[in-house]
Amino acid sequence: MIIIGSGGHARVIAEILKEQGIWNISFWVDQPSDSIVNEFSVFKREQQSIEEVIIGIGDNRIREKICKNNSYVFTTAIHPKAIISNYCEIGLGTVCMAGVILNTNSVVGKHVILNTGAVIDHDALIGDFVHISPNATLAGAVTVGEGSWIGAGATVIQGIKIGKWAIIGAGAVVIKDVPDFAVVVGNPARIIKYNKSE
Repeated sequence: MIIIGSGGHARVIAEILKEQGIWNISFWVDQPSDSIVNEFSVFKREQQSIEEVIIGIGDNRIREKICKNNSYVFTTAIHPKAIISNYCEIGLGTVCMAGVILNTNSVVGKHVILNTGAVIDHDALIGDFVHISPNATLAGAVTVGEGSWIGAGATVIQGIKIGKWAIIGAGAVVIKDVPDFAVVVGNPARIIKYNKSE
């Protein structure tokens, strides 16, 4: 099993894979500075792979770029202490960390990070390349567009739609829909700026 990256996010994924009983794990990086990280070998990244790959990089744009520029065979990593409904869909490349709760009839896209203790309630729709940070809570029927980032401890009330490539600040309480590329903070959350579309 190959993890692209060797930073904190990649190391957490390696531990999840070990919990799943996978031991043959290596890190791939663009410029190796160490040959071993947390007992796992580190190699220069190649463009092709005959093994399954997970992108261990937290930046949503970088994960998207790697996917678009390579043809790796991707897989998922789900911590055994995550609680996942049998009636969910989870896309390839997605990582569910310890303490995640993903409730019934939710659909999670590809290369999503569901970080430690995140709660996603029923009928959620999470786009590709999203990052739901630790202890964030999404109530029922929330939609999160491609590439958006929900900050640590943020709360999104039921039925809210968050556009693509938006940022929800840590601890924000979202009670209104959020447009594409918006950055929102506070309680209640308010728009403070817009990111560039590209």
